[in-house]
Amino acid sequence: MTELPPVQDEVRLIVADDDDLVRAGIVALLHTDPALAVVAQAGDGHAALDAVRRHRADLMLLDIRMPGLDGLRTLEHLRHEHPLLPVAMLTTFTDEGYIADAVSLGALGFLLKSDGPRELITAVKAIAAGHAAFSPRVARWLVRAEATARIRRGRSARTLVDTLTARQREVLAELATGASNAEIARRLHLTDGTVKQYLRGLFDRLGTENRVQAAILAHEAGLPEQHDTRS
Repeated sequence: MTELPPVQDEVRLIVADDDDLVRAGIVALLHTDPALAVVAQAGDGHAALDAVRRHRADLMLLDIRMPGLDGLRTLEHLRHEHPLLPVAMLTTFTDEGYIADAVSLGALGFLLKSDGPRELITAVKAIAAGHAAFSPRVARWLVRAEATARIRRGRSARTLVDTLTARQREVLAELATGASNAEIARRLHLTDGTVKQYLRGLFDRLGTENRVQAAILAHEAGLPEQHDTRS
């Protein structure tokens, strides 16, 4: 049996869902736990924002699809007006676009209405305690999406690095270790001015604006590891 996260004080929640029956069921479920208290309910995004302004809340459960102002747009407003309020998206949908958008907007949870009662309560308590909580199906998608994105970034980075000359790759590899211009010059037997010229050319070729971006791209391409192997 999964152990619930400890809650020191009563968790005050706002529940926003346009379906009255669904919302009533969620509220009734949450009230079965004495540590949870629903202080306001809302049927759309505008009402949800108004509820946050009128009530002190520790957490909001926010439906994705609502009339007028939907969940994602409401979340965007919340991030500007109440950036410290934890928000978990609650939906029957598992659309990948919704998941990606909700996470990018700062949602700490993405819960499915089909999850069991105990799973929902556990997730609410986890988020109230400062953790992220995602439905198992959503969590699996996030892992797959991140792995896929990492592979794509690596391929793109390697394609760019392959267009560089051998000397440019050496300069970039040294940069990725955190070396200063003077250190790069000493290690590669170049002048400081020549290193600066190489870096300007690298930034243009790679489409990066600064050393940090170039170093990240180099690591995504695996360049520092290749350089160490050849050294």
